[in-house]
Amino acid sequence: MARTSDSIRFNRRSFIKASAATGAALAAGPVFAPAARAARSIKLGYVSPRTGPLAAFAEADNFVIANFQNTVKGGLKVGNATYPVEVIVKDSQSNPNRAAEVAKELIVSDKIDLMLVASTPETTNPVSTQCENEEVPCISTVAPWQPYFIGRQGNPGDPASWKPFNYTYHFFWGLEDVIAVFTNMWGQLATDKSVGGLFPNDGDGNAWGDKHVGFPPVLEKLGYKLTDPGRYQNLTDDFTAQINAFKQANCDIITGVVLPPDFTTFWNQALQQGLKPKAASIGKAILFPVAVEALGKNGNNLSSEVWWSPSHPFKSSLTGMSAKALADAYQKASGKQWTQPIGFAHALFELAVDVMKRSAEVGDNKAIVTAIAATKLDTVVGHIEWGQKNLPPFAQKNIAKTPLVGGQWRLREGNKYDIVITDNKTAPEIPAGGQMQPIA
Repeated sequence: MARTSDSIRFNRRSFIKASAATGAALAAGPVFAPAARAARSIKLGYVSPRTGPLAAFAEADNFVIANFQNTVKGGLKVGNATYPVEVIVKDSQSNPNRAAEVAKELIVSDKIDLMLVASTPETTNPVSTQCENEEVPCISTVAPWQPYFIGRQGNPGDPASWKPFNYTYHFFWGLEDVIAVFTNMWGQLATDKSVGGLFPNDGDGNAWGDKHVGFPPVLEKLGYKLTDPGRYQNLTDDFTAQINAFKQANCDIITGVVLPPDFTTFWNQALQQGLKPKAASIGKAILFPVAVEALGKNGNNLSSEVWWSPSHPFKSSLTGMSAKALADAYQKASGKQWTQPIGFAHALFELAVDVMKRSAEVGDNKAIVTAIAATKLDTVVGHIEWGQKNLPPFAQKNIAKTPLVGGQWRLREGNKYDIVITDNKTAPEIPAGGQMQPIA
C-alpha cells in the first residue's frame, strides 16, 4: 500500500498502467499472502522533489513505486516471517527545509524502518542528516558524492575534521567522474580550452566550483583556463554579467551545474547576446528531454553527463528487467520519453528489498545498517558495494560509486531529441553511439 502526503495523490491510473507494462494486473487494493496479512508492515519512507524547480527528477516516481508495489505485493520474507511492505511518499518541494521537515515526519510519526531519498544535495543532505541524528537507516542517491559527504560535515573546509556517518549510505558518481567525462568530450573537439563556469550558490554549485575538490584544480592541470564569475542565485532572470564575462574571455566551452529553468534562461540570453561556444556541457539542467525541447533547435549538440540509459548493460535484481526494458516500460506506461532518474529510483527499491531480506530483524535499526554496509548487489544502474578502494579512505564507508559516461543531445523529427553517448572512457562497458560534434 502507498501513502502520500503534501496534497500529492498517487495516480492510480499511472499505477495500473505501469504495472500492466510489466505484465501484471493489479486488484484495486493491496494483495498480501496470508502469512503476511497478520504481520507488522515494513515501512519504507521515500522523499524526492515531486514539485518545484527540481520536479523533473521525480517525474518517474509514480511509475517506479507502482512497479515496486506490484513486485512485493505478496510481502517480503525476513527471517521466518513474511511482512507486507508499505511505501510512504513525501515531497521535498525542491526545498531543503521542507525535505528536513518531511524526513522528521517519516521518522517520528510514521516510524519508518528504512529511509530512501533521491535527487540533488538539496534533497539528499537534509533528509540524510535527519536520519543520522535520529539513528534511522538511510540510503540516498542522485547527488555527486562530494556535496553529499563533504557538505554534511561539521566543517566542510577542514578535511582533517571529516568523519564517516553511522546510519546514512549513498550511491552515485563523484565530481572526479563528471570532470573526466566532460574533459574527455571536449578533447574530441578543436577548442581554445577556454571554459566559462556557471556555478550557483547551492550545494552542487559550491562543490563544482570549489577550488580544492571541484573543477578549478583539474581544469588548470589539464591546461584549461576557467572563467568563474562567482556564485549566482538560483531562479535568476538575468545572466548578462556571466555572459559578458564569458565573451570577454573568449570562452568556447561552457560548463556548470544549473537548474533546468535557469539554463533555459541563460542559453536563450547567451545566443541573443552573441555568445556561441563550440561545446556546452551542463550538469543537472539538460538531463531531461523536455528541458532540451524547450530550447527548440537551439538544444542541438548540447552535452551532459549520462548516469543511466537504455544502453547501460545492467538489469534489475528485483524484476530481472534490463535497462532497456525498464525504459521501454516507462515510455509505454507514461507516453513520455525515458529519463535518467528512472534507473536510480528503481535501484533504491532494489537495495531496500535486498537489505531488508538480509537484515536480522525488522525493527532493529542497527541490524538494517549492518545489512546496508554488507551490500554486494548487481542492480539496473550497476554493481553497488560500499567500502571499495575507488574512493578516498574517508569516504569509503558511506559511498558506493556507479559508472558515468557523457552524451550529446541530437535533434530528430520535430523538436524531439535523443541523447547519444559520445564518451565512455570512464566506463567502457557502456557502449558509445557516436562522436562529439561542435555546436553549430
